[in-house]
Amino acid sequence: MNTLSPAEQQQVVNRMQAWLEGAVIGLNLCPFAKQVVAKQRLAWRVSAAEDDGQAYDDLSLALDELRQSPPETLETTVLVLPHALGRFDDFHLFVQLQAEPLLRRKGLRGLIQIAPFHPQFAFAEVADASDISHCTNRSPWPALHLLREDSVARAVATVGGDADRIVQTNLRTLAGLGPEGWAALSAAWTPASSPAVRSLGGPSA
Repeated sequence: MNTLSPAEQQQVVNRMQAWLEGAVIGLNLCPFAKQVVAKQRLAWRVSAAEDDGQAYDDLSLALDELRQSPPETLETTVLVLPHALGRFDDFHLFVQLQAEPLLRRKGLRGLIQIAPFHPQFAFAEVADASDISHCTNRSPWPALHLLREDSVARAVATVGGDADRIVQTNLRTLAGLGPEGWAALSAAWTPASSPAVRSLGGPSA
């Protein structure tokens, strides 16, 4: 199994933090994020997985850690997969066929939910691959955001209990930014090398 040195893990975390601060918090794409980061209740977990089996094992460990930790200490976790599931189709199947069933097997449905992020993320209902709306879920590497349902409910309550309002606000924000604005913003966390290169410059294909 591949291993990542502390320096390599920190490189991944640094780029993910740049994305979190620049896009998720900077554009207020998630009303939940800013407070959690300010209170230092978010954990980054960088997986050395190179295939979906290893990714599954690391996801299982991350879920156990979150379940067993008090929310005052650990409220949410982002599991980053810099060397696995680089193809979005593979990542999507992993989420649907392995990650979501794992929640059920652990009895965590209704307690924890998984939000998927990927450099090539694409919503199935949006035919245009270049549509700016896909960027709401595009991150430097494949990542699984593990969220406590109670935390999500509190975040939705801040916008009057209407989750769809968050989605619509995000779409308007990104539409106003436009592709050029997103490209300029994402330069802070986008690898200079091709995403297909098997290195810490981007996920493997």
